[in-house]
Amino acid sequence: MQLLVSAASAADARAAVEGGADVVDAKNPAAGALGPVSLETLRGIVEAVNGARLVTAALGDARTAAAIREDARRFTSLGARLVKVGFAGIHQPADVVALATAAVRGARDGDEHAGVVLVAYADAQHPAFSATDLLGVASEVGAAGVLLDTADKSGPRLTDLVTPSWLADWVDRAHQAGLLAAVAGRLRSGDLPVARHAGADIAGVRGAACDGGRSGQVSARSVRDLCAWCRPPVEDVA
Repeated sequence: MQLLVSAASAADARAAVEGGADVVDAKNPAAGALGPVSLETLRGIVEAVNGARLVTAALGDARTAAAIREDARRFTSLGARLVKVGFAGIHQPADVVALATAAVRGARDGDEHAGVVLVAYADAQHPAFSATDLLGVASEVGAAGVLLDTADKSGPRLTDLVTPSWLADWVDRAHQAGLLAAVAGRLRSGDLPVARHAGADIAGVRGAACDGGRSGQVSARSVRDLCAWCRPPVEDVA
């Protein structure tokens, strides 16, 4: 399983790479679960990574098709290979499909090889689509993958909201649909083996990788420790 570390700055990105993170995710933690960074900050993060790791980026929760398409185009044109899009506040299933379609088109406008990851929140109240329903949407619109996250970063962790067996089933369904399956949501080191055993392709962290928590700075030492939790023990691969 790969480790994704959210970086709010070029310095964060450098520390993530130094610590061995597999994916560097451009995100502004002060702006919510999917807070986008500025285009200037994204440029700095991409330059800091310098091709050494996959760069992804959060675009926030989609509001209009035109805006999310343009945001996806801009971010992928600057070097984000995958962009993440949520749908908080969207109440009609048809609107979710339209917004997801626009995001996919925008990402490809910016870079024909770029893709979109659709985000479901495990702590969402009355979403237009459940996390399981979103798998069908992702497959329908040509998204690259799905992410199960939490919206409230002061609330329960993902592992408090779903059981290991439910998570494994969700990941398996994603894989059957040909989708990348990622998980996040206030994950700590001890949660990473749960995600790994569920078959997740990527586990995303922010606070656990930082000195001073979510609003602090990424620590290469913390990233290195978290990477170890993502790898199977020697006895599992013997």
